[in-house]
Amino acid sequence: IMNPGKIIDTPSMTENLRFGTGYSADPLQTTLDFSEDEGYAGAVEMCNGMGACRKMTGSMCPSYMVTREEEHSTRGRANLLRAVLSGTLPKDTMASKRLHDALDLCLECKACKAECQTGVDMAKLKYEFLDHYQKSNGVSIRSKLFANINRLSSLSSRLGPLSNVAVNNPLARLVLHRVAGIHPDRTPPPVASQTFPKWFRSRPAKVEGATKQVVLFNDTFMNYNYPQVGKAAVTILEQAGYSVTLADSLCCGRPMISKGLLSQATSNARRNVEQLYSYAQQGIPIVGCEPSCLLTLKDEYPDLVRDEKAKAVAENSYMIDEFLMLLHQRGELDLSFSTLEKKLLFHGHCHQKALMGTRHSMDLLRLPPGYNVEEINAGCCGMAGSFGYEAEHYNVSMDIGRLQVFPAVEAKDGSWEVAVMGVSCRQQIEHGAGRRSRHVVEVLQDALAE
Repeated sequence: IMNPGKIIDTPSMTENLRFGTGYSADPLQTTLDFSEDEGYAGAVEMCNGMGACRKMTGSMCPSYMVTREEEHSTRGRANLLRAVLSGTLPKDTMASKRLHDALDLCLECKACKAECQTGVDMAKLKYEFLDHYQKSNGVSIRSKLFANINRLSSLSSRLGPLSNVAVNNPLARLVLHRVAGIHPDRTPPPVASQTFPKWFRSRPAKVEGATKQVVLFNDTFMNYNYPQVGKAAVTILEQAGYSVTLADSLCCGRPMISKGLLSQATSNARRNVEQLYSYAQQGIPIVGCEPSCLLTLKDEYPDLVRDEKAKAVAENSYMIDEFLMLLHQRGELDLSFSTLEKKLLFHGHCHQKALMGTRHSMDLLRLPPGYNVEEINAGCCGMAGSFGYEAEHYNVSMDIGRLQVFPAVEAKDGSWEVAVMGVSCRQQIEHGAGRRSRHVVEVLQDALAE
């Protein structure tokens, strides 16, 4: 019917199928819950090979956009994992340096989870791979340092300004480069002279007579590096009529998850779920400002803890832009704005874009009548947590930033301010484009009427 008169001699249609009758994949014992995909192999097999990841628009896949190597595409990584699980490659390849190298440039941005038509979640696959790899090969000093950044930041905060002097010393940077493989051109985030929890406990005023409550999930960077984000969030929430309670939980576990230390992350997750569940039970919203931290509660905690409490916490957790716009849509956002005028360029965090989109951030920034807001039409900034700090990843990190983010920022003159949601984006834009950037809530606070 479709091609009359053209009958040709070809191999059988079933001769070269990706999955033939003889195909099988060995099950893998996992820490994360892969039951929705019928196991780790099922999650790998979500990749059907169509190659949508081989593109130069959107966010998927940042490293492929730079290297243009099939190995660094989502499909390339999935094919390698499938080859190991199905026995095409030797079984011990699962703990091999070669497979580690193939997955190494995955920035764990989660863009494939949103932009791949079949929803391949390479970040989740990589977390589990790293967990298995390190059980066989050990954990590097650098991975331990980054995984425990909350503890290190807490220790640094006790030294106050001396910490900033120490880490910015050329000799200290050389030591960090030699011992931990941190690129010497990267500047660590500043250590605040007063931590956010200390400010919160010592501040004079809270909302009197407030009948509405909210729990602020104060993350590591809010606590020790950028307390001004927490201060702005508290100011906005209180002006909206809410009494704010600090979660004061353990580290969300995102740094541990990203380094494949899943047992340690699970321990933190269980303790945090136990603490936050009481708020979820009462219907008190849990609100966060850092996408990589707050969205860990929503995306990873149900996979790590695997119980109804974790699901309840996930369902009751909100990004602050999402929460404020939800109030606005219900006519419950009691905020007054001044006529302050600003031109704003907004860049969204990768996890935010993948899991919930940037619409809430853009709508929130447009509430003040004098704010003119544009969104950078770009994918990943290239920092990706610790990725951009690591010496062997530095050039790739900067090349990703140069694709779209840096040029977009540099194209705007000094009258434009840069707004972000994620701390990684903040650091990368300041380092690569030389422009100061601030969190959305800091920018919004500027427009609050007295």
